[in-house]
Amino acid sequence: MGADGRDGSRRYPAAEVWGASAAVFGLLANPMRLHILWDLSHGECDVSQLAERVGGTPQAVSQHLAKLKLAGLVRVRTEGRRRIYRANEPRVTAAVLLMVEGFATGDRTQQASTGAVA
Repeated sequence: MGADGRDGSRRYPAAEVWGASAAVFGLLANPMRLHILWDLSHGECDVSQLAERVGGTPQAVSQHLAKLKLAGLVRVRTEGRRRIYRANEPRVTAAVLLMVEGFATGDRTQQASTGAVA
């Protein structure tokens, strides 16, 4: 280990990477946006389908999709008059799937809500 306490075999990210990562986590701190991204990781769909799946209004889902699109986490294509959305950032999607499925397979939701996650 070096004088700075860091393992010499590990490459540390630049300072701006920490800020960008925190911004993504902040964006995903909203349960509906997290649910939308989780749903889109399983396949593309339009706003009305997403609204039905996540339990929101089409207007609310559209606003969340706009934020996710601005952050580069979702991509949109037009099919006639429909706008079809899909997940765009595989590493973020993989992290969302890992986290959500981890909580879903073991009842850790109560632990998380009380801050007592092991």
